[in-house]
Amino acid sequence: MKQVSLGLNLSTKKTRKREFLEQMNKVVPWDVLVGVVEPHWPKSKTGRPPFAIETMLRIHYLQQWFGLSDPAMEEALHDMPVYREFAKLDGVLDRLPDESTILRFRHLLEKHDLATDMLRIVNDLLAYKGLLLKSGTAVDATLISAPSSTKNAEGKRDPQMHQTKKGNQWYFGMKAHIGVDADSGLVHSVEGTAANVNDVTQAHKLLHGKEVDAFADAGYQGAHKRPEAKGDVSWHVAMRPGKRKALDLNDPAQAITDKIERVKASIRAKVEHPFRVIKKQFGHVKVRYRGLEKNTAQLKTLFMLSNLWMVRGKLMAGGA
Repeated sequence: MKQVSLGLNLSTKKTRKREFLEQMNKVVPWDVLVGVVEPHWPKSKTGRPPFAIETMLRIHYLQQWFGLSDPAMEEALHDMPVYREFAKLDGVLDRLPDESTILRFRHLLEKHDLATDMLRIVNDLLAYKGLLLKSGTAVDATLISAPSSTKNAEGKRDPQMHQTKKGNQWYFGMKAHIGVDADSGLVHSVEGTAANVNDVTQAHKLLHGKEVDAFADAGYQGAHKRPEAKGDVSWHVAMRPGKRKALDLNDPAQAITDKIERVKASIRAKVEHPFRVIKKQFGHVKVRYRGLEKNTAQLKTLFMLSNLWMVRGKLMAGGA
């Protein structure tokens, strides 16, 4: 006899997606971030009541974590109960945010540069909890690809994106430049530029001003000589690979130089972790929007969320 389903989900299995959302729900400081948006939230006395700011923030972060466009996010809210539950829309199927509502909320954040404020405030909270020390900074950059096709409405590539050569391969897109705490690896500064911008030109923008030491790879040679360089910061830049390869490890002095390079490399390695989180964990390998401003705002949101993800264990252990 064929069984009749009542449409109930009786599964007790906790999926990785649900577990991830439960963890992020605990570590994201929702009340504080809502307070950042609230002064800019439209106060309408007519028409349908707007969705709660926290609900829209949760939807915005779902887009970042799972690489969803505005139309895809609207469909996902209809299709996936776990997303509605996270956005506090569970059981409200008669009215869900459409893609236009989601788009307007993103434009609100971009217009007032709220991603910058949110990154700063979250980092202040992490510093207060002793998770962000800021005594030293490691800097680096990574390429984010952009569509190189001209088969779009404008019939041309994004004019703010450019191509650059890395090794023997050409890339088209932008660069994400970050400054991270040399101790914890948490991101405190983010800059977005076209892909052809030299890394060293952005080096001093990535310093927060309170560090004593700065660490960088060989691409930042000469950072301490630039006009904007600060005299109270000691730059520890990697030796060029060819020069290091030529070191004679049988010579005591050169062997010590090689050990120093290893120590510097171990500190610089901290900067790779945030890149891995946004690219592998969050799946951000291509730009989503046209123009540097929108994509840089998204990067600041992604790195803010990556900071929380990287210290989620300590935050949950401390009852965050």
